[in-house]
Amino acid sequence: MCACVVLVVGMVAAINLAVPLLAASTLHPSASALVWIVDTYVIFFACLVIPGGAAGDRFGRKGTLLAGLVLFAAGALVSAIAPDVAVVLVGRAVTGIGAAAVLPNTLAVLLHAVPAERRGPTIATWASMTGIGGVIGNVGGGAVLTGGSWRWLFAAVVPVALVLVAAVGRIAPVSPRHDRRLDPLGAVLLVAASMALLLGIVQGPEAGWGSPVVVTGFVAAAVLFAAWTIVELRVEHPLLDPRLFRLRGLRGACLGMTVIFFGMFALFYVNASFLQYGKGFGVLLTGLGIVPLTLPVILGGRHVGHLSARIGLMATVALAFLFVGVGLLGLSFSGTETSYLSYAGWLVLTGIGVTLALPTFSGVIAGSLPPAQAGVGTGLQATTREFGSALGVAVIGTVLTARFTAALPADLRGAHTVAQALADAPGRAADVVAAFVSAADSGLRLIGVAVLVLGAIVVPQTRKGS
Repeated sequence: MCACVVLVVGMVAAINLAVPLLAASTLHPSASALVWIVDTYVIFFACLVIPGGAAGDRFGRKGTLLAGLVLFAAGALVSAIAPDVAVVLVGRAVTGIGAAAVLPNTLAVLLHAVPAERRGPTIATWASMTGIGGVIGNVGGGAVLTGGSWRWLFAAVVPVALVLVAAVGRIAPVSPRHDRRLDPLGAVLLVAASMALLLGIVQGPEAGWGSPVVVTGFVAAAVLFAAWTIVELRVEHPLLDPRLFRLRGLRGACLGMTVIFFGMFALFYVNASFLQYGKGFGVLLTGLGIVPLTLPVILGGRHVGHLSARIGLMATVALAFLFVGVGLLGLSFSGTETSYLSYAGWLVLTGIGVTLALPTFSGVIAGSLPPAQAGVGTGLQATTREFGSALGVAVIGTVLTARFTAALPADLRGAHTVAQALADAPGRAADVVAAFVSAADSGLRLIGVAVLVLGAIVVPQTRKGS
């Protein structure tokens, strides 16, 4: 079960390393297409993880988990052999649907398989896999991509998923089914609303913020989110009951989790290209380059509860946002002349903030709901994390495109990606890289400020909720 979690979470992180290779590939993706290649998987993962758990309750957790792994493998294979960007996106969507069926049912299978006295340590081990999955995704993805083609990343996970299908089929027990009705309309509306919102954000720099496609995207998102809310308030078994957000602590923790992952995955998206273009790192070193951020998560996570008990929940949350925001701002001043050691120091600072935030918000979400709704709490955590990840990639990708184009010399401003600019003017690599580094710094600065501002909104909610 832990290997399944590492697989689906690791893919969220690993794809960022492939962005420079994708940009320079024969697919010739636009800047917005690169963001969609990253985000399509995350959006379907985020929006369907709760119905994925409900499907496991209704049709059998082991069977749903197996079906999810098969879908994951099939989607990855489609992306690996895709002749164009559209087919890559179809593969990414299928892979995301598979991941949404896998993640919640791994925990459900575990809780059925272990005796009651071992459930606490089992849940802690399962939860730690989400952090370890990010590390393995970066390092393992970097190792695979040293082969020189982005297609290897997708191809490599296919046999891993199929091995896990065989292992789960043989080892995992069959658990009882529950007659919990699904909410397919709610799931469709949530996916459509999220895609429409990202459409408006991602297409802004290329199409223009007042263009029909961008305006339509934002209007459609507002209408679809409103329709989703109405549907969820009326159905007997909602996908996600909006009334839950009347609980101040729960609302603040969900927003806080979204903001932290917004900052983290904006950083992941920039880091992969910055270390390759700006620092000249190979793809494996780039994967290893993010490891300093994860060290506090791995080493310090078990101590957060004691710290929170000593200084209080509100102070812990405030410190989390302060460390993440300041860390991102510090990284925004790490240009090509700054040593990696300094860059790694800012990553560690950001990682301390993430370490303080994750178990704290997880505890608030779990503690805000009665035991009968523990599954809802798990789904909420996964949804807010993945939605924040998708939003962070979309926003940083949008800022990068706009600032990169503006920073290029006037005769190169028709290019929207580094690969395109280098192809148009191969003898002017220094100008192109300088423009990208300037854009990356601006993007991280904006994300850092956003984390601090949004953190100031979340902290009082946490206090009220406590």
